[in-house]
Amino acid sequence: MNKVTQDQIKVQKIGTSKIDQVDFNKLLFGKDFSDHMFECDYIDGKWQNPTIRPFGPLTLSPAAKVFHYGQAVFEGMKAYKDDNGKVFLFRPDENQKRINKSAVRMAIPEFPEALFFEALHKLIDLDRDWIKPGNGNSLYLRPFVMATQAGVSASPSDEYKFMILMSPAQAYYTGDVRVVIAEHYSRSSNGGVGAAKAAGNYGAQFYPTNLAREKGFQQVIWTDSDEHKYLEEAGTMNVFFRINDTLITAPISDRILDGVTRKSVIALAEKEGIPIEVRPVLVSEIVAAAKNGTLKEIFGAGTAAVISPVSAFGYKEDVYELPSTDGGYSTKFKKALMDIQYNRSEDTFGWRYEI
Repeated sequence: MNKVTQDQIKVQKIGTSKIDQVDFNKLLFGKDFSDHMFECDYIDGKWQNPTIRPFGPLTLSPAAKVFHYGQAVFEGMKAYKDDNGKVFLFRPDENQKRINKSAVRMAIPEFPEALFFEALHKLIDLDRDWIKPGNGNSLYLRPFVMATQAGVSASPSDEYKFMILMSPAQAYYTGDVRVVIAEHYSRSSNGGVGAAKAAGNYGAQFYPTNLAREKGFQQVIWTDSDEHKYLEEAGTMNVFFRINDTLITAPISDRILDGVTRKSVIALAEKEGIPIEVRPVLVSEIVAAAKNGTLKEIFGAGTAAVISPVSAFGYKEDVYELPSTDGGYSTKFKKALMDIQYNRSEDTFGWRYEI
C-alpha cells in the first residue's frame, strides 16, 4: 500500500541535527521533537505552499481565531522501527480519514489525502534516525490543523495551517491505571463534538481529571451527560470491559471517538473467536460484576498507550480492586498489536504501512 501520488513539498533541511541532545533512555512523552516539521497553509480557498522545515516557533497574530474560538483538530499516530531498520506506520489511512472527519465537524477544510501521505513519507524519511528499535520505542506523530485568520468575529476562519510534528516516545503508561467513574462531569454530549478529535475536548477534561488525581486515581471513565448511567471512554482512550469471557465496549456515537486501536482490538477479538458485544454499558452492571467476581478486566485502548490495564476503579465512595491482568485479554491484545506494529508477526489485516 502506497498512497503517495504527488511531489510538491518543498524541503528545507536543518543544518545540524539536535538528536545528540536527547537522552532516548529518559524520554518524557511529547517533550522532545525531531529536527523537522511539516506545514501547509489554507489561503484564498486552497491548500498551498506545503513545506518541511526545521522544527521551530511560529508567528501568529494574537487575533488568530484558534485562540478565541478553538477551531483546531488533531490526530495521534506512531512510526515504529523493526530490528532490521525498516519503518512502519499503523493504519495511517484511518488517521487520515478521521482528521478530515473531525475537520468537517469543526467547519475546517479537509486536507488532501495524497498530500497528507507525501508529507508523512518525506518527513519520516528525513528524521528516521529519531525512531529507535525495541519494544515500546516509537516516533509519535501529531498532525493538526488550526484557524489562523486574524479577527475576533464569531465565525469560521478563512485561513488555516496544517502541521505535522514528531516526538520520540517510549511507553506512555508504565503500570496499571486506577480510574474513577464520573458522576457529574462529562466528556461530551449528544449532538456535540465528542466524535471529533477537537482540541477543546481534551482541555475540558483536565479539571475533572485533576480532581480524580487528588483522590489517588490517574484517569476518569466518562459517563453519558444525560443521566451518568452509561460508561463511554476512559481518559483519552476507548474502554473495554471483560465480564467472564465476554468483551464489552460502548458503540461509537457523536459522543465517542472512533478509535483506531479500538477497532483493531475488536477485529483481533473476532479473529480469535472471543465473544464481543458492542453495546451501551451500564455503570450498574459493571459495579455488580465487580461485586460478584465476574468482572475480570477493564482496559483502555489508544494510540499513545496501546493497551492500558485498569487495576481498580472508584465509584461513589467505594473502590473496586480488579484481578491481575497477566495472561488476560489486555496482555493478549497488546502483544498482538505490537507484534504487527514492530513487524514481528504476519499482518493478515493489512494494517502495517511501510515508509
